[in-house]
Amino acid sequence: MNILLVCAGGVSTGILMQKMMKHAEAEGIALKVEAHAVQDFDDHIDKFDLVLLGPQISYKLNELKERTSKPVAVIEPMDYAMGKAEKILQLAAKISE
Repeated sequence: MNILLVCAGGVSTGILMQKMMKHAEAEGIALKVEAHAVQDFDDHIDKFDLVLLGPQISYKLNELKERTSKPVAVIEPMDYAMGKAEKILQLAAKISE
């Protein structure tokens, strides 16, 4: 699974990215994930299967959906804040079906 994490600046999602990679490795899940700022979306989208947005930029959901045919969803605020990698990877699997 190749996931593009997008947030306002790419910093807070970088922490989440590390947790997701650690969880995926422990579960034997093949995962490529990168965190980038929303303004860099167009520069990176072609390398990924789907996009997960940090809740702080949920207002960008419809705009980003219009800019790609790939699945795009917003991470639940509590899952994001608590770094619940398992829940976030479940969301990614669900939207990629």
